[in-house]
Amino acid sequence: MIIGVPKEIKKDEYRVSLTPAGAHDLAVAGHAVLVEDGAGVGSGIANDQYERVGARIASRKEIFSRSEMIVKVKEPLPEEYGLLNEGQVLYTYLHLAPAPALADALLERKVAGIAYETVQLPDGSLPLLVPMSEVAGRMSIHEGAKYLERENGGRGILLGGVPGVDPGHVVILGGGIVGSNAAKMAVGAGASVTLLDVNLHRLRYLDDLYGGRIKTLMSNRLNIMEALKTADLVVGAVLLPGARAPKLVTREMISVMMPGSVIVDVGIDQGGVMETSRPTTHSDPIYQVDGVIHYCVANMPGAVARTSTFALTNATFPYALELAQKGFTEAVRDNPPLRMGVNVYKGAVTHPAVAEALGKEYVPLDRILD
Repeated sequence: MIIGVPKEIKKDEYRVSLTPAGAHDLAVAGHAVLVEDGAGVGSGIANDQYERVGARIASRKEIFSRSEMIVKVKEPLPEEYGLLNEGQVLYTYLHLAPAPALADALLERKVAGIAYETVQLPDGSLPLLVPMSEVAGRMSIHEGAKYLERENGGRGILLGGVPGVDPGHVVILGGGIVGSNAAKMAVGAGASVTLLDVNLHRLRYLDDLYGGRIKTLMSNRLNIMEALKTADLVVGAVLLPGARAPKLVTREMISVMMPGSVIVDVGIDQGGVMETSRPTTHSDPIYQVDGVIHYCVANMPGAVARTSTFALTNATFPYALELAQKGFTEAVRDNPPLRMGVNVYKGAVTHPAVAEALGKEYVPLDRILD
């Protein structure tokens, strides 16, 4: 198989979808690997590191025209839509639920689109989302703390406080991978932490894990509203696989927050947890609504590109190798978690949550698989 690794063109995106180690394993297995010039530079990987292990540096045009599988980090942008070819496998984060234009483009081009974020194991976990959720969860506290500083427009709060002064109050909406990693960082910083989730089993687990160092609450409108009143930093950390993120915090609820407090909406890739959220970039990361700072960068892990690239490819590469070795049809037939990752195929939406979010017909993949 010919595998193409284009350079990411999303603003402030520095990750790359394949490391030299992955390129080496694919080359040894007999596959051709085409890497765009400079694709790895943002992650500290030079062209010659790919060339030494058997990959070839190629132009963007050649990569898209010749590759049977395109491996990316982020979803294609409009200027890339026309480069995709019918039957081509696209293996990347897609986040189609809040992106109808992208979905329509993939359907029109009849691409086999495999979304990292919906590859799902039998226990419900999302193995290709976990590493970036870990990074984003940890970053949420770091970024939130930065914008709480007065010079950045915040309340002038040090999350850990000092002896004789209250610590900052961090409210985390969601106790999954993002939320638990945010809690780990916030507790480590010495903050007062309140975490809300609808899963009582998860709340029990986190309460036991932290030995009472965090306050856990059942997530409902009233509890969220009360927590927001004293929050210095709020982290939106809720994900529904393939679907739009639920709007847990309305504009009205934002108005009860203290001026200069900060929201970090990690769920922005799927539309955001806050009604007031809209995607931002690392170059222009924040805006204010009712005096509350919103940080809604859609590719947070891109800021720590080297760490993120290696963390991501540790998880994504085994599936990429299986796709290369077996081909799309046999790979998704043999691997149920990978099959769950197929969002679009042959011009049809093949993931139920994505279809519901987009208002399109859901076509089971087995019905149209070759």
